Amino acid sequence: MRCLLFACLLLGSLPSFALDRFQVEGYTLRNGLQLVLKPGTERGHVAIRLVVGVGLDDFSCADKELPHLLEHLLFSGIDATGEGGLEERMQALGGEWNAYTSNADTTFVIEAPAKNQRKVLDLLLALLTQTRIDDNAINVAKQVVEREDGGHYSHLQRWLDRQDLGHTASNQLAVELGLKCPERAQVDHLTREQLEKVRKDWYAPNNMTLIVVGDLDRLLPAYLERAYGALEAVEPSAHLPLPDIQASAAHERNLSNGFVGGGAKLHWLVPEPVLEDQHDETFDLLKDYLDWALYRQLRLAHGLSYGPSAEREVFGGVGFMSLNADLDRDDVLAAEQVLDELKADLLKNGLDAATFARLKQAAIARQAWAVQGNSALADYYWSALGDYEDGHFVNPAKALQDVTLAEANKAMRELLLQPGYLRIEKPLMSYDQVMWAIVGGFGLMVFGILGWRVRRRK
Repeated sequence: MRCLLFACLLLGSLPSFALDRFQVEGYTLRNGLQLVLKPGTERGHVAIRLVVGVGLDDFSCADKELPHLLEHLLFSGIDATGEGGLEERMQALGGEWNAYTSNADTTFVIEAPAKNQRKVLDLLLALLTQTRIDDNAINVAKQVVEREDGGHYSHLQRWLDRQDLGHTASNQLAVELGLKCPERAQVDHLTREQLEKVRKDWYAPNNMTLIVVGDLDRLLPAYLERAYGALEAVEPSAHLPLPDIQASAAHERNLSNGFVGGGAKLHWLVPEPVLEDQHDETFDLLKDYLDWALYRQLRLAHGLSYGPSAEREVFGGVGFMSLNADLDRDDVLAAEQVLDELKADLLKNGLDAATFARLKQAAIARQAWAVQGNSALADYYWSALGDYEDGHFVNPAKALQDVTLAEANKAMRELLLQPGYLRIEKPLMSYDQVMWAIVGGFGLMVFGILGWRVRRRK
């Protein structure tokens, strides 16, 4: 078996094979650790990604920062030299590392010289297994996480969040619908016992994927089997179900995003209907079409917004399509009218076939240069793990090619027939309103002084 792996890696060094980013050498160790190995075209370098299947969505609102806090804590040191000594060891190997905690996973990101790849992986393994968790390290990590999240969470910020005044439009809507926690998660109450439990329950080989891309060592498979294969598997922990829409929300709301200003932001957000096939590819192409349609109408035809856009976001288990525009606050009603006319035209006439074909071909063409270099390839594998099976990743160009105009029209109509949620972000007052308020206040003061003087004379 090991000889076969060596042969695969040797074959992978051929340029023709290396350029096929969708075919990799992937297999699972006996302890459940999934490996994804890919020879890259850049010599002397490897990009390493260790993806741990635990993220913010695996915890309740109060404890959401647990995986984030543990991620920082794992860099606090593996011996008496502490955090500084750990960083010095990585520097001595010529590497750089970082880590990120998302809603779905925690990922350790490493860039290193190819000649030291096994030593760097040794250091990563030591970080996972030998990091000492003590109260001092926990307190330091809590301060770092608090700063990353925006600093101390004051009573005023908490009150603003409860009043839906501290969120962006999409986040505010997600809070209204019960898809997002209304307040920022805190770290002060998190305990050492909770952190140890997260580490024990989730940081296990059968909950990890190790991705290595670049100038691979020929002995890498044997090394991984010996070193990382020694990690002990655990009984898998159940992920919390992703929240679905649990409450109703106002279909139109004005949101304050400051005190004084002349601008405004329009957002029309609609939950994406669930399609049986080609869901993401169909809505990606539909997003491109709507993005172009907004540009044609709001910028070129009417001059209302310099950079309107369509975006896709996910909150909990619900995806949203949003149509957005930066505007002058006096142009909000005109932009709403243009948006209504655009929706009516699309529902009546459907997508323009020539425009859809052009945008579809552009999206397919982008795939040829969308991923360049070892690091970008490793990040691509990290983001596309859900599309990985038996040594192959799904080719997005082929998936995009399979989307038909009829399927895109069906998705568009199911999307736009919904009333959606209109959110207008703007400051409480415009500059003109502030000026008239100042003039009015000055006038009242003058009349008050005159009245006082007249009264005194009488």
